[in-house]
Amino acid sequence: METTRQSKIARLIQKELSEIFLVQTKALPGILVSVSVVRISPDMSYARAYLSIFPSEKGAEIVDNINKQAKAIRFELGNRLRHQLRIIPEVKFFIDDSLDYVEKIDQLLQK
Repeated sequence: METTRQSKIARLIQKELSEIFLVQTKALPGILVSVSVVRISPDMSYARAYLSIFPSEKGAEIVDNINKQAKAIRFELGNRLRHQLRIIPEVKFFIDDSLDYVEKIDQLLQK
């Protein structure tokens, strides 16, 4: 179970990551990256961010590039959250494929 503090910090990180990706993806036409959920460890030192990417065919490639730039993203996150958090968590990015899963289930039910 997440504590109240964990959920507040996770929402704060999700909001800031969304704004960072909005700025970064403006240069890439036709690609949309959104942060669907952030889960943070109990000691607040590690966060898992799940990204929803459109088009989903390029999802793995984009997440790999984002994970390679994780230190730069953490630095930007630290600049934005330096007055709210003392320690900025290490962030690891994953693909959120829940929408693809729901679509696949719907297709199977249609048959």
